[in-house]
Amino acid sequence: MADTLVSPDERIERLSTASLRRIIEPDTEVVGSVGPGMVLPRELLSVVDLDLDLTEEQWVKLSREELASILDAGVRFESLLMAGFGLMIAWRPDLIDARVTYALHEVGEETRHSRLFLRVIDQLDPQATNPFTRGLYSRVDRFMTTRALTRRAMFCVMVLTGEEAPDLLQRRSSEHPDTDPFVREVNRYHRAEEARHLSFARTILPELWGEASAVERFIVRHAAPFIMAGVFDSLIHPGVYAAVGLPGWGTWNRVRKTPTRRHFMAESFRPVYAALRDAGAFGRRGRPPRAWRRACELDAAGRPLS
Repeated sequence: MADTLVSPDERIERLSTASLRRIIEPDTEVVGSVGPGMVLPRELLSVVDLDLDLTEEQWVKLSREELASILDAGVRFESLLMAGFGLMIAWRPDLIDARVTYALHEVGEETRHSRLFLRVIDQLDPQATNPFTRGLYSRVDRFMTTRALTRRAMFCVMVLTGEEAPDLLQRRSSEHPDTDPFVREVNRYHRAEEARHLSFARTILPELWGEASAVERFIVRHAAPFIMAGVFDSLIHPGVYAAVGLPGWGTWNRVRKTPTRRHFMAESFRPVYAALRDAGAFGRRGRPPRAWRRACELDAAGRPLS
């Protein structure tokens, strides 16, 4: 309750102070490498509901390809996050602001995360080809992403989306005894700093919502969940399944419709809905529009269905 009496500026300054207390250089402090076998347990893999008959070698490869895909998506997302914050800083009339200072802290932390992720990807040696980085998919992604970066409230929603989904997976994998020990260590390091990033996004979201145009507000209320679902579904791309001998697009389409995968997405999206509700995006009563109810598996009052 006491924290609600603290101004946004004070909360952001506290985040900057926390970032200064412990600067972790992953190249020297998060050392080691992934082991040769499974890096994620079977029950945390995306195909858990499909009852696949795979060899042990295929399961090992699938776990490594899935993790590499998630980390690859993380590096690309963090680069967009840095681009978005760069634009916010470049276009800000007054740079002497707690938000600018913390954004620079966050950019520095994201570069360290990305370097660590790239090191792990190199160790995993993935063989899958990502179709989302090529052809029409890439062009559509660039078109939509460049527009989202300039709509600050929508950008903040996407920041929360890109942080919450990996954070949930990292929390679950960190708690599981069958996760590769070095992967657990990477997850712990990443989650410690991402908690501050999430707090920053939630703090500035009410301000950005207050500045948003009617068009941007409509997009956030009614279209954002579909865009968020696209981001979520791209964390593990179709090439991952093809790399272990499964039909790439066919398996990807089956996976994204499975109950476990849909519920995982809903659970990771609920904090984003809550942040928007607290920012006043859904009116005084906070009742979510249909698109948000479906994506987050909520009832009409905004309560989880399960």
